[in-house]
Amino acid sequence: MVIENHPRLEDGSPFPTLYWLTCPLLIKRASRLESEGWMEELNQRLARDSGLAHRLERAVEDYRRARDELEPLDPVPAPPGGGPRRVKCLHSHVAHQLVRPNPVGALVLAEVGFPDCRVPCVEVP
Repeated sequence: MVIENHPRLEDGSPFPTLYWLTCPLLIKRASRLESEGWMEELNQRLARDSGLAHRLERAVEDYRRARDELEPLDPVPAPPGGGPRRVKCLHSHVAHQLVRPNPVGALVLAEVGFPDCRVPCVEVP
């Protein structure tokens, strides 16, 4: 459902995210929420809900620690999915939630549901 990437590409440039969502169903569901304006709603909620903002800030710090254990990046790139005060990519937050706690990813999964992976959702020839 998610893979962990090395923090740098082969050319040395930073990879955009440590955790990459690979589940086709969750990608589609997160994309649907993005197209429906969910990120703006989340950004408004972050502005008024200090508890949610604080939990996201801790999740971003945890994410950076995990990435820095593989390789610290300097200068430090923008936070994953937009950071603790702004959500700009639901896919990134969902991927993070599948590996480590992320309150935005948890809200997305609560909204779209967790896929039933007992049967393949994609046929591979």
